[in-house]
Amino acid sequence: MKMSRRRAIQAIALAVPALKLMPGYAFGKPDPAIQSGAFVGTRESLKKYVIPDWFRDAKFGIWAHWGPQSAIEAGDWYARNMYMQGSKQNKHFLSHYGHPSKIGYKDTIPNWKAEKFDADYLVGLYKKAGAKYFMSMGVHHDNFDLWNSKHNLWNAVQMGPKIDIVGQWKKATQKHGLKFGISDHLWISPKWFSTSKGADKDGPFAGIPYDGANIQYSSLYGHCKKVYTDLTWNEDGIPAYWKEHWYMRIKDLVDQYQPDLLYCDGPIPFEEHGLKILAHLYNQSAEKHRGVPQSVYTSKRPEDSQVGTCVFDVERGVVDSIWPRPWQTDTCIGDWHYNRNMIGHYKTPKTVVDMLVDIVSRNGNLMLNFPLPASGMLDSDELNTLDGITKWMAINSEAIYATRPWKIYGESPAVAVPAGTSFNESKRQGLTFNDVRFTTKGKTLYTFFMGWPETGKVTIKPLAANNAHGAGKIENVELLGFGKVDFTRDNDGLKITLPAQKPCDHAYALKLSGVDLT
Repeated sequence: MKMSRRRAIQAIALAVPALKLMPGYAFGKPDPAIQSGAFVGTRESLKKYVIPDWFRDAKFGIWAHWGPQSAIEAGDWYARNMYMQGSKQNKHFLSHYGHPSKIGYKDTIPNWKAEKFDADYLVGLYKKAGAKYFMSMGVHHDNFDLWNSKHNLWNAVQMGPKIDIVGQWKKATQKHGLKFGISDHLWISPKWFSTSKGADKDGPFAGIPYDGANIQYSSLYGHCKKVYTDLTWNEDGIPAYWKEHWYMRIKDLVDQYQPDLLYCDGPIPFEEHGLKILAHLYNQSAEKHRGVPQSVYTSKRPEDSQVGTCVFDVERGVVDSIWPRPWQTDTCIGDWHYNRNMIGHYKTPKTVVDMLVDIVSRNGNLMLNFPLPASGMLDSDELNTLDGITKWMAINSEAIYATRPWKIYGESPAVAVPAGTSFNESKRQGLTFNDVRFTTKGKTLYTFFMGWPETGKVTIKPLAANNAHGAGKIENVELLGFGKVDFTRDNDGLKITLPAQKPCDHAYALKLSGVDLT
């Protein structure tokens, strides 16, 4: 190790001496009193919940998946994977910091300074790009709170940037008139972070415990005794005290910031504890909105959302058909946490637009993460993607916002993806002018063709004169961003003659009016 690097590591260690003296969590009985109202913490009670119209109408949200792991700028799950011998992030940590038996994740936190963070500026960009809601990270699996937490000293007000990240995002979001969300990834933290208590299996440090095994740091790394190198994404092995502590932390988050949306990275956690959080969130919102809750909670377990209760969220995936209730995809233009190696490899504006249109046609919303670097300012490549989305939305948002699905989501010549599952977006084929998608608004039918044909003509086969979907008489067709276009209709489809100049890039929206179209 070079002397400059050794000095840098020593400087980091000296910056956090107080952390070594922190007591463990003040585990105790959580306040049983939730906000009074129509909901109590049972599934039967929560069946009465109705997803608010603002969420159904919004269609597009942006998320800042940001925290201490962003300081390292080497991708997601760094705080876990750095303790897994031989992994890419373990090798990165060894080369940049040292061995995790001597220096650990806790020592990297001072590197997260957020020196260029400007929530007002960023939310302004996101609003211009068409986002109707914005979501801040609340706490990731690394057990570090991004607000002035009452139950966890490892938080962004006490260390790192020493500012209330969630509070600043909320202030900016309210200023720009967007709905405000917060994400919670905390429930599985004891298992997720258990790798910090392991040790190398071989080599010069074999058998020497990593820093997470030191009980002095258990308030960050947790008290999990078993090391889950193969993480099972369930509640097995999570002790009762953690469930109560999770409840206290998330209730504090809801009480301080009263989010319009609370996202859970998984199913509703810990049954009675999780259901109480939902009831508290909804009752709190109902008190402010004439008895009707306007808040949203998401779960990645579809059965949680079958009747009332919450919104179904699909990570990096798209459902196979029109979902009966509003749902959401959460995905990212790159890695969840910032990774310098992703520059030049982010999702393109076309990829994002294709996903947005496809998701909206299936009764869903798109929540898109733009990972922030350590500084808190988007890099130039991210800004280019955002700019492409902004330009497209300026032309086509009419066919997105406040729309509802048609009788079919659309038609594609060849689609072979797993049905209704997460993590299927990479298996989806790129969309072309042969792919069409539909949305409706009142009596208006919008038809997207997902590419620009070189022939200057496009045929919408599902809208043929003899169509089986009940689409009636078409009297007028407009191309958004251009105006009226010539059309004919026969048993082969609705045939459109396009203008010489494209009105935008990527997907193109036709606005159809007539009789009995929707």
